[in-house]
Amino acid sequence: MTSDSGIDARVPPSGSGCVECDAAGGWWFHLRRCAACGHIGCCDDSPAKHATAHWRATGHPLIRSYEPGEAWFWNYDTNELYDSGPELAPPAAHPAGQPVPGPAGRVPANWADTLR
Repeated sequence: MTSDSGIDARVPPSGSGCVECDAAGGWWFHLRRCAACGHIGCCDDSPAKHATAHWRATGHPLIRSYEPGEAWFWNYDTNELYDSGPELAPPAAHPAGQPVPGPAGRVPANWADTLR
């Protein structure tokens, strides 16, 4: 990644879960964090794919995993994976006690059947 990559390491994440799923009462499989604005969205294995929708709506190409223990970045524009990158404003992941998939109480019993 270059210094002009559009990453703003000072911006905190927008919350502990997918912004749009939380607003709609939905659920997610894994979470992704926009490296430009901190938006937390759900991954492409989640039913709503809000992280990709955020990229399409904003043009912010870089996301970072928002899962505990993961520090990789993905560039939507170039389809490149980076094993690491700059440290972003904390927290680096959703709360460790938050289940995957999540959030607790909103995940359907047949959630595995919904994955692509």
